[in-house]
Amino acid sequence: MRSKKISAVIACYKDKQAIPIMHQRLTKVFKNIGIAYEIIFVNNGSPDNTADILRKIISKDSHAIGVNLSRNFSSQMAFTSGMEIATGDAIVLLDGDLQDPPELITKFYDKWLQGFDVVYGIRTKRDSSFFMKVAYKLFYRIFQKLSYIEIPLDAGDFSLIDRKIVNILKQFPERDRFLRGLRAWVGFKQTGIPYTRHRRMFGKTTNNFIKNIQWAKKGIFSFSYAPLEWVSYIAGFVTILSSFTILIYGVLYIFYGAPKGFLTILASILFLGSIQLLSLSIIGEYIAKIFEEVKQRPKYIVKNIVRNSDTSKK
Repeated sequence: MRSKKISAVIACYKDKQAIPIMHQRLTKVFKNIGIAYEIIFVNNGSPDNTADILRKIISKDSHAIGVNLSRNFSSQMAFTSGMEIATGDAIVLLDGDLQDPPELITKFYDKWLQGFDVVYGIRTKRDSSFFMKVAYKLFYRIFQKLSYIEIPLDAGDFSLIDRKIVNILKQFPERDRFLRGLRAWVGFKQTGIPYTRHRRMFGKTTNNFIKNIQWAKKGIFSFSYAPLEWVSYIAGFVTILSSFTILIYGVLYIFYGAPKGFLTILASILFLGSIQLLSLSIIGEYIAKIFEEVKQRPKYIVKNIVRNSDTSKK
């Protein structure tokens, strides 16, 4: 029987200091497990010298592969590009900043051997501010309530995915990807492993409040029709409210003459205007996703792929 192999895919952006440590820790984990492996580093258009660091690592380790994208195509596309060339029977996705501990792969592997097709990390604790802890917890619970599929709570991209799932994900044509949602969408046998997500080991986080809001919108508008339903509910409520208002004003006109009041008219206009803008913004989010998909542009562009055989010749 052919021995199994695991491919680690690491999305790297401004992680030049963390990459060598990530390589060392992954190598140690896979050797302790005693399994064939490959480590695929995806340079997601990082402006630092990530490409040079990867070339140096790859020149010394035949298990390491580097994928340099032509620019930053988002972490989801970085993972996708690595999945395209991965040859393992299972693939592990990790961010390159070492917030997700490579050592947890051992537990992922054990669950995989028990028959689970997807094993994901559950962020039960995280080293961040109180506000961000509450915000993340709140997002995952709102996302789960709104989604039309069962979304695991507090589960990020850090996961082990069986080859048959990877092959299915590679067939998906969509460009605006939310992998943790797609991973849940495919189904199969899945489980989670709790862990603590630490702060970024080096440098400052590339996320901010605005990016987190955009990330939340990506997930919700990719896996929920609830916002569109809200527009219908709001429209129905406003229609009923308007009907009652017209009726009341009609009665007042008959018995007391024409109602007067500039502030009443102004409040009504502002209320209806805000409802219209909110509805248009929700519809606009879905139209924007449709627009992005119908353009049919490539998901990403690979500048080059660096392997040990390439660097050894130089």
